[in-house]
Amino acid sequence: MTDSTERAEQLTDFLSRAGWGEAARHSLAGDASSRRYERLTGDAGSAVLMDAPPSAETPSCPQGAREEERQALGYNALAALAGADLVPFMAIARWLFNAGFSAPRILAADPNQGFLMLEDLGNDLFAAHLRTQGDEDSLYRAATDVLSALHEQALPETWPGPEGKAYALKPYDHTALSAETHLLTTWYAPLVKGETLSEAALQEFDHLWRSLGEAMQSEQPVLVLRDYHAENLLWLPERARLARVGLLDFQDAVLGHPAYDLVSLLEDARRDVPTQLADAMVNRYAAQAKAANRAFDEQAFRLAYAAWGAQRNAKILGIFARL
Repeated sequence: MTDSTERAEQLTDFLSRAGWGEAARHSLAGDASSRRYERLTGDAGSAVLMDAPPSAETPSCPQGAREEERQALGYNALAALAGADLVPFMAIARWLFNAGFSAPRILAADPNQGFLMLEDLGNDLFAAHLRTQGDEDSLYRAATDVLSALHEQALPETWPGPEGKAYALKPYDHTALSAETHLLTTWYAPLVKGETLSEAALQEFDHLWRSLGEAMQSEQPVLVLRDYHAENLLWLPERARLARVGLLDFQDAVLGHPAYDLVSLLEDARRDVPTQLADAMVNRYAAQAKAANRAFDEQAFRLAYAAWGAQRNAKILGIFARL
């Protein structure tokens, strides 16, 4: 029996156990990972299948692992990514849903085999909606308000996962930051230069990021969803207030700086957000942070916003050069 045949049989069994064995199946667009998605339609309505083969990626980072241990495990452990592990998505999805945010409800799960059945939040991605309907101000205000509200939430030390497993968020530490920024030196720079960078250049590159390290950390870390942009947000206007923004692709969430998700949204590599609108949303977030009586240093926030914007774009250049 081939691996693909065995996987297909596991999927058929999961769908049958979940009550969706007779549903019609249609492939959905994926992301830059080994995960695969399908929309299922049947008598019970529609749902979304997430298929994440457990052995398709390098392991995630064990809690408390040292840098050398993470290096030995591979890129997912270095960058604090979930890889094929579904426990982070399940734990974070349930917490977000219970806190009143529109993360998809989990309808059925087999995390050991890498299958999830999720609530179908529809097709109206921000990116698609903005291409056809416009209304940038309303959507970006709503998305910014979600971040403001999310950053006011008290976070648990451990998050209840499946089968009684406790999950703890990992910090967005320098090891993860460095692994991501060095995608630029490893993949993008050789592609455009036609040669690898010298050791001196690599050391200088790392030194420059370390010099920004303090500015890029927060005394009050928040839940960073890590891929918060127009291709991962759904517009749900029939819902109320914060619930109008559907959340996807947050399995790699970490504890980090509140500027990170805002810069992901407004300095989006996939679509140009007008500068005036981006500035207005940064001002909106700052005003809300001050009104919430947080210890909010706007100058420090704006420095971190710029630094994390550079870091994120360095990572994106490297990722897509690699892909």
